[in-house]
Amino acid sequence: MYLPKHFSEQRPEVIRAFVERHPLGALVAVRQGELCAEHVPMILYGKTLRAHVARANSIWRELAPGSPVLVIFQGADAYVSPSVYPSKSETGQVVPTWNYAVVHVRGTIRFIEDAAWLRAFVTELTQRHEAPRARPWAVGDAPDAYVDALLQAIVGLEIEVTSVDGKWKASQNRNDADRAGVEAGFAAEGRTEEERSELVKVR
Repeated sequence: MYLPKHFSEQRPEVIRAFVERHPLGALVAVRQGELCAEHVPMILYGKTLRAHVARANSIWRELAPGSPVLVIFQGADAYVSPSVYPSKSETGQVVPTWNYAVVHVRGTIRFIEDAAWLRAFVTELTQRHEAPRARPWAVGDAPDAYVDALLQAIVGLEIEVTSVDGKWKASQNRNDADRAGVEAGFAAEGRTEEERSELVKVR
């Protein structure tokens, strides 16, 4: 990933919060000599990413333990029109661009078939995403035999993280007035405060 210094984000707490907000990772690997991508919700535990895939998905048979992988977490993104820059009327030296936030995680993968591991993982994954609901659903709400059968139909995966790169292309290279113009433009378009916090950053 092309990563100019002013767009780089490496703070662990910021990366962790970003992955928690955008947990659907694009898992990229080379399978049988070709690039492929799987989209799966993940949880980041320090230097480890965890997820699961369907047993019918052949990725867990085709990737040897220790195979290198890349996981991409995509945040907010938006087109930026030159018309939102105050400097447009001053110099005219502005062009369109695209703001976005993304995290790339590289590591090595292994797959897990242990039923206890799988149950614990899907329980935590469910709790995280059900927590905001007024009446959260829990794994324990389903019959044990039903859950056991479903657990046999999935395979866990664990990625030992070797590097993390965060990129917030968020108008850090513009002056204060232009950044304010970008944020006002996003607000006028109906972008949420959370989206704007990713799409416009101070230098």
